[in-house]
Amino acid sequence: MLRGMATVSYWAEDVAAAKEWYTELLGVEPYFERSGPDGRPAYVEFRIGDHLHELGLVDRRYAPGDARPGPGGAVLFWHVDDVAAAVQRLLAMGARIYQEVTPREAGFVTASVVDPFGNVLGVMTNPHYLEMLRDVRG
Repeated sequence: MLRGMATVSYWAEDVAAAKEWYTELLGVEPYFERSGPDGRPAYVEFRIGDHLHELGLVDRRYAPGDARPGPGGAVLFWHVDDVAAAVQRLLAMGARIYQEVTPREAGFVTASVVDPFGNVLGVMTNPHYLEMLRDVRG
C-alpha cells in the first residue's frame, strides 16, 4: 500500500521567509511556487535528495483545522551522511534542538531540530538507505 515518501509538508506563517531559509539549507531553489488570493506566497516546493523527494512549504492558514502550531506528531527523518555536522549547521541557521544526536543500534544515528517556523526536521544516518542506494546504482 505505502510505496514511498511522495511529499512532506511543513507549515509556516511566513512562507517567503521559510523559502529563503530552506533555499539556504538545501542549496537549491524551489521548482514550484504558488501565491494565495492575497498575492502572498502560499506554497513552495523543492525536489531534493537522491530520489528528488518533495518538500513543500505551506502557508499555515491552509493547515487542517485541528493542526496545532509548534512541534508535535510524526517526525520525518532525512538521510544525511554526518548527523552531527548536519545538526550543527541547522543550529547555526537558527533551528533549535528537539532531540539530541542519538546513536541507535546497527549503525543508525538520529537527531531532530525545530526549524524557525515550528516544524520538526529529523536527520539520520541510515545504513538501509545506503544499501538501497548501492543496489539501485549497481
